[in-house]
Amino acid sequence: MALSEQYLEEDLHPIDIVEHLAENHEWDFDRVGDDQIAMAVVGQWRTYSITLAWSAYDETLRMICTFDMDPPPEKMPALHEGLNLVNDQCWAGAFSYWAEPKLMVYRYGLILAGGQVASPDQIDTMITAAVLSAERYYPAFQLMVWGDQAPKDALQVAIAEAYGRA
Repeated sequence: MALSEQYLEEDLHPIDIVEHLAENHEWDFDRVGDDQIAMAVVGQWRTYSITLAWSAYDETLRMICTFDMDPPPEKMPALHEGLNLVNDQCWAGAFSYWAEPKLMVYRYGLILAGGQVASPDQIDTMITAAVLSAERYYPAFQLMVWGDQAPKDALQVAIAEAYGRA
């Protein structure tokens, strides 16, 4: 059964849907408020902190996926160059670095203007895409910051997206 089939009869708040998904996937989560939820999703490289927040003002479901990164100051130019290269490859969402909390951040906003409703499948795909992107580029960011590799060279380690099925 598709995730969306469970909710055909219900008109749920987007954060309620996220909460159901977190329970279904057995992710640790905390319902921060009516319009916000924080989760921990375990990946291969890291445990990612994912927060989703609903903004009724602009009808957007915002997601951030973060992980710690504390690059030495002299590596910041390489990291910024690498972020530009990575973001050229990301069609849904983008990475940025928040210096003060020392976090690498993947952000995405699902605009639901005009009273649209997000489906559980859309939200699950959004979260999955964030984790897969973080997993894909994490080794490249590490090589840029700690491996003394040029951003373009470090990006070669990022696993290419697969198309089709074997």
